[in-house]
Amino acid sequence: MRADLEVADIFRAAGPGYRVAHAGHLSQQQLKVMSAIENCRTAALGGHVEACEDCGQWRIAYNSCRNRHCPKCQGAAARTWLAEREADLLPVGYFHVVFTLPTEVADVAFQNKALVYDLLFRAASETMLTIAADPQHLGARIGITAVLHTWGSAMTHHPHVHMIVPGGGIALDGKRWVSSRPAFLLPVKVLGKLFRRLFLTRLLTLHDAGRLAFFGSMAHLAERRAFLRHLAPVRKKRWVVYVKPPFAGPEAVLAYLSRYTHRVAISNRRLICFDENGVTFRYKDYRRPDADRQRVMTLATNEFIRRFLLHVLPRGFHRIRHYGLLAGGSRKDCLALARQLLAAAPPVTNDPPAEPDDFRPPCPCCGGRMIVIEVFERCRQPRGPPSQTAKNRENAP
Repeated sequence: MRADLEVADIFRAAGPGYRVAHAGHLSQQQLKVMSAIENCRTAALGGHVEACEDCGQWRIAYNSCRNRHCPKCQGAAARTWLAEREADLLPVGYFHVVFTLPTEVADVAFQNKALVYDLLFRAASETMLTIAADPQHLGARIGITAVLHTWGSAMTHHPHVHMIVPGGGIALDGKRWVSSRPAFLLPVKVLGKLFRRLFLTRLLTLHDAGRLAFFGSMAHLAERRAFLRHLAPVRKKRWVVYVKPPFAGPEAVLAYLSRYTHRVAISNRRLICFDENGVTFRYKDYRRPDADRQRVMTLATNEFIRRFLLHVLPRGFHRIRHYGLLAGGSRKDCLALARQLLAAAPPVTNDPPAEPDDFRPPCPCCGGRMIVIEVFERCRQPRGPPSQTAKNRENAP
């Protein structure tokens, strides 16, 4: 069901003016995202007309843009992805781990998204795998599903990685399953120190290789000494690594994943109104107590669009990645071994009945079967149903 207010409504109303005002300052990817969201489920992308075989009720179904930044197009993608991941769950507790970049590094990431976001993934995953394999801690190979988020609740730039990690792993000799303590996975201070060292060392390597770009107020950071001075405070600062208590069963893990894997900077349901004052939406202020976190904010329309576009990812960038036992082609064998060591039955795969290629929701009026009576191409409007007057003329003698 359509929300009362959508991001698409804001883009359609203010997007053309925003593009003119910021001509030359928007990337090709940002322009494509704006266009996709504006055209999503409109005649611009084509569609078809359906009619009920029983009562004659008809409706128009426009095509989706399927852009991964579109708030309307993530539901189906999330359901498909979750169905594939359900078979990967093990009968153990799962922990939620978050790695966050300090503000000084986030500023560098903003101007070097592909390189620094990739480095965030690699440093965070290597930190987890290294500390987990240490016999002083868990002494096991673990599995990780990692998801990149680049926003805070108010759509500010706040890059961090969410991880779902089983509470244990396969011993390094491959002969037994090593379980973590019930409410403890790995020490966060140890994780934070290694994460900081790995990330900063590799970030400096990228800088020395001339692979980082700086412009505007940060142009001076292209000089090595200035870059080192910029990073000096974060070398002494504690880097935030947060490990939440384990989920209450596999269903809770899937519920969490469904909320996080295909999330965009803001969902349509958080929007309240759009008028001459700007865009008003709900957000969470995590600096406040839990009971008082829900707040309301109004941003000028151009600022709302700017913040949304901050989180457009580079083309082809993978924001969901798997490591350790869940990585690549070895995942199936690793999971089979894990279940064997846990004496757990293989997952029951009850394949749902295959939907026909032309599956459509039933008639909203009588529940009857809807059939396609017209297909129209991009930028074409469907023909309306014949009016009663026209019918009377046809039936006249």
